[in-house]
Parts: sequence; structure tokens; C-alpha cells
Amino acid sequence: MPTANVPYLNAHGNITKGLERIKTAQVPPRFSQDFLETTLSLSGGGARPLIPYLKRIGFLGPDGTPTELYRRFRNQAQSGSAAAEALKTGYNTLYQVNEYLHDATDAQLKGVVVQVTGSEPDSSTVSGIIGSFKALKAFANFEAEQSPNVPSDDGSTIIRDPSAIREDHGTGLKLGYTINLNLPATSDIAVFDAIFKSLKDNLL
Repeated sequence: MPTANVPYLNAHGNITKGLERIKTAQVPPRFSQDFLETTLSLSGGGARPLIPYLKRIGFLGPDGTPTELYRRFRNQAQSGSAAAEALKTGYNTLYQVNEYLHDATDAQLKGVVVQVTGSEPDSSTVSGIIGSFKALKAFANFEAEQSPNVPSDDGSTIIRDPSAIREDHGTGLKLGYTINLNLPATSDIAVFDAIFKSLKDNLL
């Protein structure tokens, strides 16, 4: 049930259960109430809002058809990045206030929810949104989403690792990266020239 365009479930534990079971269940042609109850074993009034919630985060189309994002979430190698994308899709109105909301403290998250929804800080709405956000966030991996490997011209691989810490003290954003180079075993200086030229062209 959305408030100020923010999706949530009061029984947000069903988000965790649903996503865990989606990973192991076969993809249905259509994600129906019957699939929810019989295949995922989630029944009752607290579980039914999971279907519209999955639509809001981009896992299901308007007719309940699983999307490509849903399928990526089931792929172990892409699951974290898919969940990160779903989090930003479903909670876009919150991310408009803080683009790094997934790194926010509980107090900061609550402040954004109260600001966007206009609800009382101690309301069930605020509690439900925070719980639902954190339930989905538990599956997300934002480093995987933002750190693709970069192939160089000579076939070696530049591994980009955003293990850096973002800092924002009101004066701008600071980013740092750790870059690991897998260099080929060769004494040909031209090979190394090509690698570092690729590094300069792609990253610096």
C-alpha cells in the first residue's frame, strides 16, 4: 500500500520470505495469488500486498508477468545488483532526497521517510516503510551494481573495485577506487605501454 508514492508492507517480514523463496522457485508465466500461496507458501492478508509491492519495485509487470529484473535477481551472480536496482526503483521518491539512502543511518532514513510522506514519526506508515526498505536492502549489493570489470585493448583485465568511502560534508562528493591490474607474463615493453594507455583512456 503506497503512501506519497512509497511502497511498503506492514508485515514486511513477508518481503524477506518472498524474495528468499523467489530465488529457488521456478519462474511462473504470471505471478498470481495462487503462485504466492501454493508455491511460495505465503498466505493470509499480510502476504497479499506482496504482489503489488513486487510491481512497484520492478520485479513484476502490470499484469503480474515477471520482468527481466526478477530473473536477474534469481541469478546468484546478479542478485545483489538487481536488488539494488529494485530498491532505487521502488523508493525513487526517497532517493530524490538522499541519493545514498542505502548508506544512511536509521535516524537519517526515518527523517527522509517523515519528510517525504508527511506522516508522524511514530506512525505505522513510517515504521512499515522503514521496515520494507530495510528488508529489500538486505538483498542489495551496491558495489556489485557500480563496479564492472573493464577490459583493456590487449586482453588483460582491469578490475575496478569501489571499496572507497564516499564522503559528503556539504562540500562535495569524494570518491576513491582500488584498481588491480592482472598483467600478462611478458618482457615486451610494448605490451605494457598498451596496458597503461588503456588504463589512462578508460579510467584516468
